[in-house]
Amino acid sequence: MEHSSDMSVGRIPIVGVQPSLEEGRWPAKAVVGEAVPITATIFREGHDAEGATVVVTVPGGVEQIIPMPLDDFGNSRYQASFVPQHEGPHLFRVEAWSNPYATWAHAAELKVTAGVDVQLMLDEGVEVLTRAIAEVKRPAASQKLLKSAVSALSDPKLAPDARLAPAVSDAVKDVLTAAPLRDWVTTSNTYPLLVERERALASAWYEIFPRSEGARQNKRTGAWASGTFTTASKRLPGIAAMGFDVVYLTPIHPIGTTHRKGRNNSLTCEPGDPGSPYAIGAAEGGHDAIHPDLGTMRTFKNFVKKARENNLEVALDLALQCSPDHPWVTDHPEWFTTQLDGTIAYAENPPKKYQDIYPLNFDNDPQGISQAVRDVLQVWIDAGVTLFRVDNPHTKPLTFWEWLLADIAKDHPDVIFLSEAFTRPAMMHTLAKIGFHQSYTYFTWRQNAEEMAEYLEELTGESSFYMRPNFWPTTHDILTPDMQRGGAPMFKMRAVLAATASPSYGIYTGYEFVENVPRPGVEEQIDNEKYEYKPRDWSRADDYGIETLLTTLNAQRAAHPALRRLRGLHVHKTSNPNILCFSRYVAAADSPTGKADAVITVVSFDTDVVHDAVVTFDMAAIGLTGEDTITVDDALTGATYTWGREFYVRLDPAVTTAHVAGVR
Repeated sequence: MEHSSDMSVGRIPIVGVQPSLEEGRWPAKAVVGEAVPITATIFREGHDAEGATVVVTVPGGVEQIIPMPLDDFGNSRYQASFVPQHEGPHLFRVEAWSNPYATWAHAAELKVTAGVDVQLMLDEGVEVLTRAIAEVKRPAASQKLLKSAVSALSDPKLAPDARLAPAVSDAVKDVLTAAPLRDWVTTSNTYPLLVERERALASAWYEIFPRSEGARQNKRTGAWASGTFTTASKRLPGIAAMGFDVVYLTPIHPIGTTHRKGRNNSLTCEPGDPGSPYAIGAAEGGHDAIHPDLGTMRTFKNFVKKARENNLEVALDLALQCSPDHPWVTDHPEWFTTQLDGTIAYAENPPKKYQDIYPLNFDNDPQGISQAVRDVLQVWIDAGVTLFRVDNPHTKPLTFWEWLLADIAKDHPDVIFLSEAFTRPAMMHTLAKIGFHQSYTYFTWRQNAEEMAEYLEELTGESSFYMRPNFWPTTHDILTPDMQRGGAPMFKMRAVLAATASPSYGIYTGYEFVENVPRPGVEEQIDNEKYEYKPRDWSRADDYGIETLLTTLNAQRAAHPALRRLRGLHVHKTSNPNILCFSRYVAAADSPTGKADAVITVVSFDTDVVHDAVVTFDMAAIGLTGEDTITVDDALTGATYTWGREFYVRLDPAVTTAHVAGVR
């Protein structure tokens, strides 16, 4: 008799199946090659044994059966690991059952050894194994092994322990684990799992303002000539040489002139000030057009082509707001909010004011706006853009994003969206659940070791099945107090932390030069690139050693699968509250190389002085025992260390503020 999930818990109760987003309302997420731990709480009455498997339906409808061993007896938790090999929508369910063989084997080993009910136990073994042979299909060699065990159980010439031994051998147990005899089979609900390409989880972004790359100022007149896609493409080999795989462009569209911002967000725009690229739209066009100073669609596509030749994908900013000069303002005034005085409301994020842009009001014509945005995205997808950094998605309706992301995924499943939503956790998490592939986080504002440790453990916990973090030490909008005062040592430490604590991270161009002077009163750079051209002397990009550091970090990310996964992070105790130590680990069975991989990162959050600490290291976090010692190679200093359950670290800002230690 089969017991279905129509019953409250089933004959063999299955509860707490994970990963599940609100009982399957949205799919959990994974990427090709990423191990997905599937867990469930399974138990039953009495002392009989139960067993479990996971059944995964892969694209095309083929079912894959994975053994689900008991992981935690006290909590009745079973766990299996599924490593997807194909992109696309998957389904999985858990099946549990009464395990007559395991129940018998446990009792028989105890009773036969004690001389209790010996013949009864042997006869029951014959019955159980005979059923297993008759009722379950398996390879001929396995069937032969079971028949041999039945023969031994039935042989009165042998001593009882000799009759029993073949039937409870490891070989027979393995056969009956791979193809078990199952009674009272119970099935859980079916849960969705969406598998995407690896770039959705692991990526290294490098942000540029295309107009600054190759911009020139006339020394006599002071007038500026904008950089172009052609001049910006000259930076691509350098970005690729550092090991980045995504080049992210701030908006490339025409910029409005009405209320155009001047330097440092001034309300007074001087002649020649280029304005903020986020004030999108002018006589030349809107979100589907290119600023004429940058080039044409032909030169943009050539930029994309050159990026691909350098193994870089192109990400584009999607900023859904409009300059007062945007064609949509004239053609669709109903798409905006009109105030009581008849004016259109400009954007605000108190205390910041954006007089040069109007936010869209989706409630006035949701279908019209949605289709217009979908058409805009298609223009850039057709031009070769494969990633979008979405500006302030939390200021638009979730229903819009859920529809848009699903519609794009239907036709272009390779396209990735990064959510730039610094807002309340409920909104950030739900944006991820409804389809955003990656998310900005509060990483930038976690400025001590204790806060960072808690945050890393939070991000790699339950939310790891839907929200993939992308860590940025700075952006064109953000320059936190620690980055303002910490100088090059702080810039180096935060780069190490971003690159090793998250499978995706990003660097805003100019980071190499330690651009850390704030505009008074705000957490952003003075002479901000949003409002002016900012060419840099790339021949001096390694004056602080940061270009070399970024190259080293990206090389380590390429070499270590553990650094390209979100789960597997463990924080270790240190004797110094300024020092954070964490490990990243992927088991051999879950690694694309077939070998276990572990990396240990140690950083000091106080980069002004020397700090040391004793680290109490949990060896189990990297698959070892407490008595083991490990040999590690520090990628940042070239030193080799032997570490055990406790080891000493000393971080001198004059030498290094971090270790990135690969475990041999």
